[in-house]
Amino acid sequence: MKIRTASGKDLAAIAAVEAACFPAAEAATQEEIAGRLAVYPGHFWILEEDGTIVSFVDGLVTDEPKLLDEMYSTPSFHDPEGAWQMIFGVNTLPEYRRRGLAEAVLRQVIADAKNQGRKGCVLTCKEPLLHYYGKLGFENEGISGSTHGGAVWYDMRLTF
Repeated sequence: MKIRTASGKDLAAIAAVEAACFPAAEAATQEEIAGRLAVYPGHFWILEEDGTIVSFVDGLVTDEPKLLDEMYSTPSFHDPEGAWQMIFGVNTLPEYRRRGLAEAVLRQVIADAKNQGRKGCVLTCKEPLLHYYGKLGFENEGISGSTHGGAVWYDMRLTF
């Protein structure tokens, strides 16, 4: 198991993992992922097993305290000096789930954000995952204003 940050050469594999993890209405397209990789490749944390990308977490950095739907498709929201590490997706291929891989990547994201002097990490999740993120220290701030993919989301924040 190896965790590293992404490069442009990872585009196809990242897009394949994204498509396997989210419904089409919620998944980032390969074009959107390419835009993100062009602007903030160091904010894609990839977990490889035997050279295969099986899990990743990505998101931009911003001073905006809430994760806005526009951020998913607009990489220019990224500010390398921003206060908050946004988390857009926590992705693990279905056949690799329930082995602690996503948690390992998230713990790396949290450690890196803390070491970079961020205020914390922000994500949105669906109700069944509130407990999962809560055990990592994220606090539920209630139903989000997000309408991404037509789902009901909850704002979650981990403040350092």
